[in-house]
Amino acid sequence: MTIFSRIMAGEIPCHKIAENDKFFAFLDINPLAAGHTLVVPRKEVDYIFDLDDAELGEMMVFAKQVAGAIGRAIPCIKVGMTVIGLEVPHAHIHLVPMQSEADMHFGRTKLTPSQEELAAIAEKIRAAF
Repeated sequence: MTIFSRIMAGEIPCHKIAENDKFFAFLDINPLAAGHTLVVPRKEVDYIFDLDDAELGEMMVFAKQVAGAIGRAIPCIKVGMTVIGLEVPHAHIHLVPMQSEADMHFGRTKLTPSQEELAAIAEKIRAAF
């Protein structure tokens, strides 16, 4: 069971943004920017392109809805999207509120928000849904 599956099962706490029967979105605990959210399929698949076409399309539509809420809740120019997928063997999409392209640089130092700050950000994004 991956760490993301354990998060979705409630074994590891998270700051949930949205969910449905196929996908789950929650705040990254080491974000690049406030509101950095991960979108994962409930199905354990390591590589995003191993999802079948319908699942991948549905995941993108779900991510689009989450990105819309992030954009309404967090001041930003755009919400950037990337798929890296090396750090956890469970397909996932990173959604990052951007002021510049530098906000998408994963090699830079991550933020270290408190649990209270994460909870407030999550509530703000959920309210924007």
